[in-house]
Amino acid sequence: MKSKWRISLTAAVAVVGLLAPVTAANAAPAELVMYTHNGGNSGEYNDVLKTVNDFNKSQAKYKVVIKKFPQASYNDAIVASAAANRLPCILDIDAPVAPAWAYAGYLSPLTLPKATTDKFQASAKGVYDGKLYSLGLYEAAIGLYARKSILKDLGLRTPTVDTPWSLTEFNEALAKAKASGKYTWPISMGTGWTGEWYPYGFSPLLQSFGGDLVDRKTFKTAEGFLNGPKALAWGKWFQDLFAKGYAPKKETGDERDNGFATGKIAFMWNGSWGGQSAIKALGSDLVILPPPALGAKAYIGGGSWQWAVSSTCANKAGANAWLAFAAQTKYQLNFVDNEVLLPVTAEAAAKSKLFGPGSDLGIFAQLSSKYSLIRPATPAYPVIAKIYEVATTNIINGADVQKELDSAVDQINKNLKDNYYYVKAKK
Repeated sequence: MKSKWRISLTAAVAVVGLLAPVTAANAAPAELVMYTHNGGNSGEYNDVLKTVNDFNKSQAKYKVVIKKFPQASYNDAIVASAAANRLPCILDIDAPVAPAWAYAGYLSPLTLPKATTDKFQASAKGVYDGKLYSLGLYEAAIGLYARKSILKDLGLRTPTVDTPWSLTEFNEALAKAKASGKYTWPISMGTGWTGEWYPYGFSPLLQSFGGDLVDRKTFKTAEGFLNGPKALAWGKWFQDLFAKGYAPKKETGDERDNGFATGKIAFMWNGSWGGQSAIKALGSDLVILPPPALGAKAYIGGGSWQWAVSSTCANKAGANAWLAFAAQTKYQLNFVDNEVLLPVTAEAAAKSKLFGPGSDLGIFAQLSSKYSLIRPATPAYPVIAKIYEVATTNIINGADVQKELDSAVDQINKNLKDNYYYVKAKK
């Protein structure tokens, strides 16, 4: 037995001797595992892969290794990994979820140079408790799709980025489209989509009226914000869109896209991602209008998928180095022009083929810069979003608006109180 131990020890010493000359210059790079939600999107995944491959080739200190998941199961994978204390170093994250994950201890504040982050517009930054936790390389925006010929036929003013339609003008446009008898629906609101589309697509209309999902100063109550007079005005107006036959309560994506393309739908509330197909269908007759100012100001949702560094990453410097590398304009443009996503820096906007100056879709970049409003930066947001979706669905289907909004407020406030308003005790 002793002799076996002697042989093993001798062999080990010999191996150590052989390894001794290895220097930092030829040592294996530190591995940085990355999780991405693009498992079901080959285009976006290939753009991520190109960035990773270029980073890995650019230096020998770090090696990023990708693990991809379908978007539908991505958040569950993150939660499971966190519970098992096996979070990757680099992960992507839907912007409004960043505060919840930061609060849960999943994320580490980014340490990117200020000169880099200052170039990015506000909606591309995941900020919570005064710290930057995530950074997005692209954005999305919503606009009101229309036809130039329809605007002329109905005698409507063409709104501009600086002078959107007022509530009165928007209502007039829908009423005229309905009265003309030429359209199956004056407008499509995209109600066939579910989940995050409801707070992303519809709460900016609530905010334009002057309401909100929660008090953004304290994040301790929704009382008076989601059920006050201005929120009630939004709810009744929104319900009327469907009660008056202006918009379908439910529709498939194909019904929506084909309806607009064939002229059965006069206007369409849709994201920038639908721009290319609309241009293909309508050509020069297509016009993208800004969101209507239903109150003092117009809004659209802000914040798309972003990159973050986990709190348990053993090499946070390497993870931040990758993100700084990916933040270069040429990698932003891969996402922007290949996947029809919006630029988030002035340099990328100027160089984008799809969204640059004079381009057919350039207005979306303007709308994002001027009108985007990030969803409430609170750990409670995922709960708030779900409650809002249910209330909005019920309002669409004819429920009493005040009762639905009051119920939503009660549920949100209970969650806030039960979680001690998401304020962690100071150590």
